[in-house]
Amino acid sequence: MTCITPAGGAEALVFAISGTNHTRKAETIAVGAEECEMKADQVGALCVRHRDNGDCQVLLITSRDTGRWVIPKGWRAKRMKDHEAAAREAAEEAGVSGKVKSKPIGNYSYAKTGDSGTRSVRVAVFLLLVRRESNRWPEQRERRRAWFDVRKAVEEVGERQLRKLIKGVERLSAASI
Repeated sequence: MTCITPAGGAEALVFAISGTNHTRKAETIAVGAEECEMKADQVGALCVRHRDNGDCQVLLITSRDTGRWVIPKGWRAKRMKDHEAAAREAAEEAGVSGKVKSKPIGNYSYAKTGDSGTRSVRVAVFLLLVRRESNRWPEQRERRRAWFDVRKAVEEVGERQLRKLIKGVERLSAASI
């Protein structure tokens, strides 16, 4: 994964390279320019699957507080690599598991409200290709989960930067995930 920040504060581009040395293919996902340099507070899993017709779908869950559609996410873990912690959040919050990429595809920020007020939280997002969906999971009674086509998922989430990351997944082929 390579992060390029153009001059003038324009959008940064994250390139995911797939294929052999002779047939490299670059996939691009747009993220905010400042996002390539800042450390994340939390990790999240952008859970995807491909239908038989090749269409990509995104799994969203509801937040516990407001019921808005979000991706599984949580605080970074000291004894786990970030991509492993993101996969753990997907299992706990959405009941899914699969192949998780070890490098983030991008970041987004959201406003988290707690006892001490509201603050901005930065989330590093890892792509997870779902291979298993459980009928039971730890937070099943606290959240809903649903699969959305990419365009509908983009409409459902509130965070602009997360919408860009979801939109970028549509361009990834099943082979490159």
